[in-house]
Amino acid sequence: MPLINMKKLAFLLSLLFCFTAASAQQAQEVEMADVLRSSGKIYVVITTICIIFAGLAVYLFSIDRRLRKIEKEK
Repeated sequence: MPLINMKKLAFLLSLLFCFTAASAQQAQEVEMADVLRSSGKIYVVITTICIIFAGLAVYLFSIDRRLRKIEKEK
């Protein structure tokens, strides 16, 4: 029972955080994005973020595979 309540609490807090971040972004202009976009450096930033995300995804999938292998052995 406490696990379900913790999941609900975590879900509600994440929704609250998302709505707060969304409303904060609408209130102000982002000059840095305009500068990066005009100079073409935004593509470097996006590529770097994609590489980091892909690396994390590969790492998590490899850990998952190892855990499945260990679980099958037991």
